[in-house]
Amino acid sequence: MQKILNYINGELVEPSSKQYIDNINPATGAAYSLCPDSDERDVELAYQAAEAAFENWSNMPSDNRSKILLKLASFIERDNDKLAKAESIDQGKPFWLAQKGEIPRAQQNIHFFATAIEHYASETHSMGGHALNYTLRTPIGVVGCISPWNLPLYLFTWKIAPALATGNCVVAKPSEITPMTAFMLSELCIEAGLPKGVLNIVHGLGPKVGSALVSHEKITAISFTGGTKTGAEIARVAAPMFKKLSLELGGKNPNIIFADCDFDKAVKESVRSSFTNQGEICLCGSRIFIERSIYDKFKAAFVEESKKMKVGNPLADDTKVGAIASKMHFEKVLSYIDLAKQEGGNILLGGHEVNLDGENTNGYFIAPTIIENLAYHCRTNQEEIFGPIVTLTPFDSEEEVLMMANSTVYGLACNIWTENLNKAHRVAAKVKSGIVWINCWLLRDLRTPFGGMKQSGVGREGGWEAIRFFTEAKNVCIKM
Repeated sequence: MQKILNYINGELVEPSSKQYIDNINPATGAAYSLCPDSDERDVELAYQAAEAAFENWSNMPSDNRSKILLKLASFIERDNDKLAKAESIDQGKPFWLAQKGEIPRAQQNIHFFATAIEHYASETHSMGGHALNYTLRTPIGVVGCISPWNLPLYLFTWKIAPALATGNCVVAKPSEITPMTAFMLSELCIEAGLPKGVLNIVHGLGPKVGSALVSHEKITAISFTGGTKTGAEIARVAAPMFKKLSLELGGKNPNIIFADCDFDKAVKESVRSSFTNQGEICLCGSRIFIERSIYDKFKAAFVEESKKMKVGNPLADDTKVGAIASKMHFEKVLSYIDLAKQEGGNILLGGHEVNLDGENTNGYFIAPTIIENLAYHCRTNQEEIFGPIVTLTPFDSEEEVLMMANSTVYGLACNIWTENLNKAHRVAAKVKSGIVWINCWLLRDLRTPFGGMKQSGVGREGGWEAIRFFTEAKNVCIKM
């Protein structure tokens, strides 16, 4: 069975404990590789390597850093299919989704920030000829990056790319549920000639590796994507240490369908935004609000379109919905279906696990599930489920739908479907979400700020926001 290794000081090494944890293929329910069971000793070794590398890397001309990162991006592009297959096996997502979307996006993440640092310009402020101020931005040191299991390489590179591009050295922890492509990336880093210690990848459990990373006295910043509960614990530990924090947390995103929408497009894109990656994307629209005059029509069309979402082996070409990432999460999602029934929900489609044949007999599969007749403030409509479950709720006015849309503790993303430009701007301004898509979903420009309001997070990622996070601003004032 393949052993995944840590990447510390430019080398692939075993964990200090010499212990490993099973890495499960969620489509089969069986272990297929071994993930390091690392601890604070490995985090300390990674930190020491990063600290030793920092001076040379931070002082390297930006165009030289850019060339190394662009080479790494080219290797991801070269190995796209190999990485996509590994991601599909490791996470449970359909192969085509990783092949056409997530691995190319990982390559784009590194390419984007590798080129962005070539175009960064500092600010200057003249004081009427008496003095001149200019702003320097310097890397902040050794930073910690912790990424989740739903979009493993995509979100891993989303964090490490701006950190490395701006001259920081990184100690990174991928999810222990989906460690494979981060391990493969470490092999590509060696091939690309990334200097030793610049990036260190420590695999293992959150309570061991994640906690050691967050509590380390000399790690200056933490960038984390994951659950709100874990984010709160990170803030509790890191805030008194005055670490910089970027927390991209949960979502319970509203998808608002007005009667004047492009109906066919709204239906098809709503299915996509509901069930892509088994609903395991923080941006999925899990609460669909439909203007009452088209509620029955939309419901019927949405159910019919959702029936086309075939659940199957993630490696099969015709699979639309793959396996849930882990047994624990599989059981959590199923528990919310039971909860919805207890709360009076009417299941229109799905609502059950899917039993496949052959090697997938013991896999973690759940049918796309559509539920109606639930109160907007019930637990099913308020708590993040993070699976292939959506609810349908009618509304009568803008005021009502905004009240329901804004009723959760989350505020990450929102979809609005209307052909009325004034209405689109009006509702977008009033909805409490960090990201609003109008007549589309998951259309991303890497230059734009990414993040949420309320308990969906702290800070923003993407574009100049990420570059600002991973640097310290220094004002220099010169008296004329």
